Amino acid sequence: MTIEDADTGATARLQAPSPRESGGPSNHKGARPHIPVWQETLILLVIAVLLAVALKAFFVQAFYIPSESMEPGLVKNDRILVQKVSYWGGGGPQRGDVVVFKDPGGWLGPEDVAGPKNAAAKGLEKIGLYPSGGHLVKRVIGVAGDTITCCDDQGRISVNGQPIDEKGYARPGEIDQNDCYGPMTGDCSWTAGPVPAGHVFVMGDNRDHSADSTVHMCTEGQTDCVPGHEFVGDDLIVGKVLALVWPLSRWSGNDGTDAFAQVPDPQ
Repeated sequence: MTIEDADTGATARLQAPSPRESGGPSNHKGARPHIPVWQETLILLVIAVLLAVALKAFFVQAFYIPSESMEPGLVKNDRILVQKVSYWGGGGPQRGDVVVFKDPGGWLGPEDVAGPKNAAAKGLEKIGLYPSGGHLVKRVIGVAGDTITCCDDQGRISVNGQPIDEKGYARPGEIDQNDCYGPMTGDCSWTAGPVPAGHVFVMGDNRDHSADSTVHMCTEGQTDCVPGHEFVGDDLIVGKVLALVWPLSRWSGNDGTDAFAQVPDPQ
């Protein structure tokens, strides 16, 4: 083969038409068309709603404080977040926990059970974006087996014989001009328990203004009451208060309390 033949072959190779020029198939893919803005907005909205529903069902839910019963820490109309995972895996409420629970029956008035009144708020409540009503917020004082006694000469309640110093979070009532941390029965001398298995005994931190377990128990000589109605079933507890989120000026996490750390196990 002559040099001329070689040059001719090289030229042929260099001048060979590309697949695009020859009309053959191309490996280059066209740009993907953009999704319209309204479709993107709709997709994001659906995802946000699904996430809100999942969060409400499994993790956290918003509630509001319906009364003054948890003052001074939680004030009426405060907004709180409750974590539902607190008691997963076999764990249960602990003494000192601030919990949200469903009405055991007759603890709330009609106005407290009603919840949001307009359609938009009701819809947002269903997906967890608006605080729910029809629930109570109280502090766990006694768990299964505990006996709660009111009160010693300093007005303190005792759990299993151990006096509890609640000055750090509770507001005492007054009986005979003396501080009492269990005055809702009308006196400062009562005993509750032992708490049945699967139940808790709860009290509001505002001890002179809280329709809690003490209001629903049968005191000595009382006949118009239902024995055991003072205890709240663990299955009614939605979760443990995680944080106060509104108003922002009072935002805070819930660090719990160590006031019950020295309480012995029930005998």
